[in-house]
Amino acid sequence: MPKLAQKIGSLLFCPDCGTLLDLPQGDDTIVNCEQCGHEEPASSYENIEITTRSHPDAFPSALRQKGKTQTKIHEGGEALLKVTEKCPECGHMEAYSKEMQLRSADEGSTILYTCVECKHGWRVNN
Repeated sequence: MPKLAQKIGSLLFCPDCGTLLDLPQGDDTIVNCEQCGHEEPASSYENIEITTRSHPDAFPSALRQKGKTQTKIHEGGEALLKVTEKCPECGHMEAYSKEMQLRSADEGSTILYTCVECKHGWRVNN
């Protein structure tokens, strides 16, 4: 009796070398292992239920991530944003940010950061 592929979840692996087997294409009756040439009947793929799930935060967009971590702080007459940004000096993960146009109008703005913990300042050009 020939050895059949090993099933793990919805995946089939070659019984000889352990290589992941491809899905049968069209009317294929067999699937060949690309590594060792083992022939697996396409019927081995029947009645396999494939379920795919992703956690909502598995692939966060940069914009959505920034939206979650911004808090507006009003001090003096100046509104600052408290953002999640790593301080290059002390490694603290919160900083105040302020956006300013320091270069010519056809260039990006400059983001000024000040660490909440150690008050170290740095800037990033957009």
